[in-house]
Amino acid sequence: MALGLTGYVVLAIILLTVAAFFMARSRAKSTAGGDIRLLHSLPNYYGYNAAMFAAVPAFGVLVIWLLAQPMIIENSVFKLIPDQIVGEGSSRGLVMSDVRRVAEGLDIAVAQGALTLAEAENLRADTSDIRSILGSVGVALGSNVEPDVLHAAQQYRFKSETGTFWMSITVVTLAVLGAALAIFVTNADFRARNTVERGALALLILAASLAILTTVGIVLSMLFESINFFRLHPWTDFFFGGSWAPNFRGDSDLSILPLLWGTLYISVIALLVAVPIGLFAAIYLSEYAGPKTRSAAKPLLEILAGIPTIVYGLFALLTVGPALVSIFGRGEAGLLGVDWMSGATAVLTAGLVMGIMLIPFVSSLSDDIINAVPQSMRDGSFGLGATHSETIRQVVLPAALPGIVGAVLLAASRAIGETMIVVLGAGAIAKFSLNPLEAMTTITTRIVSQLTGDTDFASPETLVAFALGLTLFVLTLGLNVLALYIVRKYREQYE
Repeated sequence: MALGLTGYVVLAIILLTVAAFFMARSRAKSTAGGDIRLLHSLPNYYGYNAAMFAAVPAFGVLVIWLLAQPMIIENSVFKLIPDQIVGEGSSRGLVMSDVRRVAEGLDIAVAQGALTLAEAENLRADTSDIRSILGSVGVALGSNVEPDVLHAAQQYRFKSETGTFWMSITVVTLAVLGAALAIFVTNADFRARNTVERGALALLILAASLAILTTVGIVLSMLFESINFFRLHPWTDFFFGGSWAPNFRGDSDLSILPLLWGTLYISVIALLVAVPIGLFAAIYLSEYAGPKTRSAAKPLLEILAGIPTIVYGLFALLTVGPALVSIFGRGEAGLLGVDWMSGATAVLTAGLVMGIMLIPFVSSLSDDIINAVPQSMRDGSFGLGATHSETIRQVVLPAALPGIVGAVLLAASRAIGETMIVVLGAGAIAKFSLNPLEAMTTITTRIVSQLTGDTDFASPETLVAFALGLTLFVLTLGLNVLALYIVRKYREQYE
């Protein structure tokens, strides 16, 4: 019902916006006596101005309300949950998820006619089988509903419906007032075009700021949770410890160093595969391949970028890993008759497959950068007697170096943040080792592992995921700074 009402509100705003457009446009013409030459702006600008005043404030308040209302309601209902129903091994967060599920089930039951609105509001857990009622409409519950949970769910529904009702009133009123104000000020001398252009500029600035604000929000969210983690766990063990052994019953060793080693080791192997192959492919496609070969080869190469990483992970687990075992495996099973690799999951398995995945990131960007080098520089080199290969080495590649460094940086960041290939191809063992044929793990894999399942965001074993994420962010930022330094140091200026 709440979603349906929100949909009607959006439809009302759209209709009011369209009506305001035509009404303002008509009023502008009427104030000019029907002669549009007497208007300061074109008639459509007056319509755009009215539509902007009707739609932008209304949609802005609608979005903010939809984002804020669930958090406010959950905080309010959260206080209704008594301590006695939070059993051992559970948490208030888990009980709150049950409250939301029961509330959603009651909404579905009312929508499908299994319950009337009055019955849903007056339902009691001690006289009704809530579990069977909700099960009849396709909402499965793991256990019977406690009276306190049902009461909290009913309050959740009531507060949501009340909030959505007042949201509808507020948003529609804003749209009407905005449209009325814009139509009222519309006259032949009103500078509608200037107002519309300033509004468009403000929207462009807002759009440009979203990326920055999102980054700041992500960093702050990780930072606050990381601070909570370091209040519960010594930072010296996290940054300088030698082992990773989480234990949700306490006494955990949560050092990032074994995970960081596995992350960098696998990423280096992936880059050793991707960078030479990708760069050589880019040089061939841009400097040697004919138009027909290029038009066919480049799209085929870029198909690799569209393959889901889970497919790469399965390829590593089922194909590349067994192939490596057949070469470096145990005893006579291995082609070399050695005992270097005991299983399909290994650093080399994940590194090779990840390198294949990164090839299009390097080749496509490098190809575009090499093609952007002016042809006049190549012609000048040929005119001085240089061969084709000498021109590529001494002219084209130095000129394209900043872009190539950017492509390698993108590939490195992609490698550091990869998860699925590592999960399926490298294993889950956190340790220090130089042997690429052994199983290891990475930071991203451990983040997923620590946050999987029903977790309580109050223990070091869970909060460590945020510290790992923040460290990964700092590591990626360091790569960007290093790449910028390299680009500025070795960039060559060309006229």
